[in-house]
Amino acid sequence: MKVDVVLGLQWGDEGKGKVVDVLTPSYGVIARFQGGPNAGHSLKFNDRKYVLHTIPSGIFRAGAVNVIGNGVVMDPVIFAEEVRELEKEGEDVNGRIRISKKAHLIMPTHRMLDAASEQAKGKTKIGSTLKGIGPTYMDKTGRNGLRVGDILAPDFRRRYDALKAKHEDMLKNFNFAYDVADYEKQWFEALDVVKRFDIIDSEYEMDAYLNRGKGILAEGAQGTMLDIDFGTYPFVTSSTTTTAGVCTGLGVAPSRIGRIYGIFKAYCTRVGSGPFPTELFDKDGDTLCEIGREVGATTGRRRRCGWLDLVALKYAVMINGVNSLIMMKADVLNSFDTIKVATSYMIDGKETDRYPFDSMAKIEPIYTEFEGWNCDISNARSFDDLPKQLRDYISFIEKELQVPIKIVSVGPDRSETILR
Repeated sequence: MKVDVVLGLQWGDEGKGKVVDVLTPSYGVIARFQGGPNAGHSLKFNDRKYVLHTIPSGIFRAGAVNVIGNGVVMDPVIFAEEVRELEKEGEDVNGRIRISKKAHLIMPTHRMLDAASEQAKGKTKIGSTLKGIGPTYMDKTGRNGLRVGDILAPDFRRRYDALKAKHEDMLKNFNFAYDVADYEKQWFEALDVVKRFDIIDSEYEMDAYLNRGKGILAEGAQGTMLDIDFGTYPFVTSSTTTTAGVCTGLGVAPSRIGRIYGIFKAYCTRVGSGPFPTELFDKDGDTLCEIGREVGATTGRRRRCGWLDLVALKYAVMINGVNSLIMMKADVLNSFDTIKVATSYMIDGKETDRYPFDSMAKIEPIYTEFEGWNCDISNARSFDDLPKQLRDYISFIEKELQVPIKIVSVGPDRSETILR
């Protein structure tokens, strides 16, 4: 057996939650491999909407095991809130969530460091979600961090207090007022919720699942263009959001990676600061935002919107080795007379189809225009049901990327999905 992968190819918010929910019946295990509660994976079914931040999106499928991998950073308070919300909705989560011992813990002071650092950056801020993600990964790579397995140690409180004192010394360098007392109390109470679930050696568990022939779907968070190495640095997240992150974030060998599903919206969005070559500042941008309900599931911030960027998308497909594409939110383009796609860039008077090293370079997108379809596609359930203009749009993207589009989403509900 192989580990199949679902990940975002843009700046996050591509619709990974819905896709994982749709694909889950074919897999016994759904595993998050990176990121933390800065992610917001939205799912809609039975006229209800759910947003998950830490728990994998297979939690709504009976019989599926949901693993929070070692590459994830975890805030116990947010995790406990998710568990309570799911149980309030009647979901039996017991026995369906397993947590890697090696996943790192987001402490209350990590959140304060995140907020203080972002405030100090002023106009150069990166648009952090202020969940403490960056400082937690910094402690991880700095070999100072606390991991989920540590909460079982008899001297855990001593370790916690030592790292907290270090953070408090760091915070003295910022003109930043804070008080973590209330959140710290919630944090320690939430550890009891974490302890309700199996805390595992996830790398051994992944190997055992594969050897028993149990299908695994690895669920990514954020998107390729936010990758710490290959994204629009420094306006990126702190983890490896690409296929490579599956190996380090779950402890599986590269040879055991199977199908790689790359998800993209039929247009582009971005939350927070950073370059966005095809961003629209006109009526079309406002329309995309309004119809697409482009508000961050985690931050509540309005997303920046623009046309599809094939230069960035080709780059993401290459980096990840994508062999199956999934197009989301095609229905958001229903009312446009003309739809544009950036097929190359003009930089310093030269045309290129490569994403530049200097992500802040002045980029002028060169567009190819398509006729819109101007009709509702939400009831389409096969490729042939789609209007010719949309089929042409899809075929053009497939030809440019040299990868087939296997799934087309025509609405937010899990039923509004075309499997090709």
